Amino acid sequence: MKLKTTLLLISILLISTLSIHAQTPANKTIETILAAYSTRTFTTEPVTDGEIEQILKCGIKAPSGRNGQPWKFTVVKDLSKVKDLFRSIDEGNVVIVISGAESNPGVDFDCALATENMFIAAYSLGLGARIYTGPVHNISDEQVKLLEIPKGYKVVALLRIGKMDPKTDAVSSASPRNDMKDMVNYVK
Repeated sequence: MKLKTTLLLISILLISTLSIHAQTPANKTIETILAAYSTRTFTTEPVTDGEIEQILKCGIKAPSGRNGQPWKFTVVKDLSKVKDLFRSIDEGNVVIVISGAESNPGVDFDCALATENMFIAAYSLGLGARIYTGPVHNISDEQVKLLEIPKGYKVVALLRIGKMDPKTDAVSSASPRNDMKDMVNYVK
């Protein structure tokens, strides 16, 4: 009987500790999100296939309206195919082209969720990442064919991934964030 009581108390203590821990700033997911920033300085050290696969799996797991998963991801390692879309891009970097089904009315939002998942995954793996949406409007029909974007899909975003330059100071290279009081409205 004493053993059952002890095990019950240990179970209660463990469960309460886990639920408290999940709500503290020590949560790894929250730490990663709060620490991540849009990387601007990369090295030429190549991103590994294993890292790319983990990042893609996280993109695929993103939520989407009615679980439609209206995206296609194109991994570009041959940077000559996308070089004219970036001011500069380092060898060893990888670009993931996020495309969405044109027939899906919520495709931009759904693809944004997948892109964010991959951005956070890259950062959690110790990689740098940067999301680009502006250059998407400059993608020609020729590039769409070259990148093998499926018919009926439009390019929504580009995700550049690479090894971060360790000499770069993360605090000064990150863009300043707006103050929370200027962006959050509490309704009582």
